[in-house]
Amino acid sequence: MRTRFIETLCRLAHEDDRIWLICGDLGYSVLEVFRDQFPARYINAGVAEQNMTTMAAGLAHSGKIVYTYSIANFPVMRCLEQIRNDVCYHNLPVKVVAVGGGLAYGTQGYTHHGVEDLAVTRVLPNMTVFAPGDPWEAECVTEAAARLAGPCYIRLGKAGEPAVHQDRPDFHVGEPLTIRTGTDVVILSTGGMLVTALSAGDLLQAGGISAAVVSIPTVQPFSDKSLQIAGADARYIATVEEHAEGGLATVVAERIAFGGLKSRLLPFRLRREPVSVAGSQEELRAMQGLSPETIASRITRWLQT
Repeated sequence: MRTRFIETLCRLAHEDDRIWLICGDLGYSVLEVFRDQFPARYINAGVAEQNMTTMAAGLAHSGKIVYTYSIANFPVMRCLEQIRNDVCYHNLPVKVVAVGGGLAYGTQGYTHHGVEDLAVTRVLPNMTVFAPGDPWEAECVTEAAARLAGPCYIRLGKAGEPAVHQDRPDFHVGEPLTIRTGTDVVILSTGGMLVTALSAGDLLQAGGISAAVVSIPTVQPFSDKSLQIAGADARYIATVEEHAEGGLATVVAERIAFGGLKSRLLPFRLRREPVSVAGSQEELRAMQGLSPETIASRITRWLQT
């Protein structure tokens, strides 16, 4: 995803000289292509994310479209006050990009886990929150962020994620992308869990359960079309995300409750307690019950109750 992001950003920067990129002394082997093509519009702010964000706000206030970039929770949690007060309060076009969302940097431990970011960013004023599921979606949200007048948060994976879509999807901000239709259960997936959700759907299909899989690349604003898809096809909705409380499952639960819907919800997400061990992303996902096998098994049992 990060490669598609920087390729797309470079293309956009060729078309629009208002686009800038500021990094927090990270992104080596990824961001150099932008730096080399647009040296006057690239700043390495050093390990000073608060300053990075305030610099971005100042540039945005002068008419620029500014993308900030760092690993996992650093561009959000370390400078939350600056994002809230300097960017969101003034509805400025600063686009906060976090690479390695979820447990992608699992070997680095909890300090590098981006597992509360969706909960934090989706409640900020004027903030649009994107969590693309594959490189095609990453391209779409990068473009959409440049067009939006206000602030955005873009949660990327790390590297090597496979393309789920065969071609560029018909993407619209806030709307779901149906990957597969089904009639027994609808699996809503956001961010880098899309391949896992599809694999779980394959296992369910093999067991005779018709499972729809829907990608949610926009967490905020959240479109009720996602629940209309679920309501049309199934009473059962499962959410899959590499995030703790406050993310996709919480958004869907709120909509079900406030809308008086009769849909049943089964969330697959990280536990509240911090992941206290280091390991690969796959290992940590499995420990948290986010493997395709565990998801398919729990959904099968759930449908039988």
